[in-house]
This record gives sequence, structure tokens and C-alpha cells, in this order.
Amino acid sequence: MKIGVVSDTHGLLRPEVTAALIGVERILHLGDVGDPWILQELKKIAPVTAVRGNIDLDGECAQLPETEILEVQEISIYLLHVIEKLDLDPKAAGFSAVLFGHSHKAGIRRHKDVLYFNPGSCGPRRFQLPVTMGFLNLWTDGTLEPEILELG
Repeated sequence: MKIGVVSDTHGLLRPEVTAALIGVERILHLGDVGDPWILQELKKIAPVTAVRGNIDLDGECAQLPETEILEVQEISIYLLHVIEKLDLDPKAAGFSAVLFGHSHKAGIRRHKDVLYFNPGSCGPRRFQLPVTMGFLNLWTDGTLEPEILELG
């Protein structure tokens, strides 16, 4: 199963993002959506699970949950926007991965057999960082393979 992972769109849905998401089975938005229209557009591609970011203060985006748990193929994935607000031990809670955004810096690391994955930001370019998004491949053996895509 291939899952598209985006964050920090800040009201901008780039055509390169929607093109890259064609064919995914699910899309995860890790906060700072900025405009509910973005989630509606993403839902035209695949089912969407989204969490609220620190700029999602008004309207429909303010109604998004702060955290979300996704269960896929017996794999538990914890979603939030700001990793510093993680208030549980993912390993003890049975999570295979923690996905987050906020920093605009893409990154992949593992700690205590838990994947920590930040796809970076695919909205307006900020802090002279590359514009990125991610994919999470779930294999039938339970393996999670993260991937970061830098957009041109």
C-alpha cells in the first residue's frame, strides 16, 4: 500500500503535489492545512486523514483533531503536527510510526524500532528549505518504507 504524506500546505496546493499523489491509496495531511479547499481537492484523489496545525485556527480546519491514529494492515501510525507535543511513548503504545510536520524540514529517523517521519513542507517555500512531500510504503510483511520527494 502506498500512502501520500503532506504537511504545511499553508493554503497552497501545488499542481506537482496533486500529480505526485495520483495512484496512492490514502493521503495523510500533517497539519497547517490553511484552507479546507485543499482537503476537498485531496479527497478527489484518495481518502484523507488530516490533523490540525498551529495555523489552522478558523473554520473547518480548526475542527480537525490535534492527533489521529491510523490503523492500516495491523500497523498503528500516530499523526500530529508538532513533534514536541508528543505526550506518549510510541513504542509502549504500540505505534510503528509517528508522522509529523511543522518544522518544514523533511526527515526520517528510527528510535526504539519506531519510525519518525516528517515529509517537510509542500506549501509556500519558507526558510530557504526545499519544497518536499513524502510517501509511506506499507509492505505485506509489516515493513514501513518512508520516502521523501523534493519538488522542483
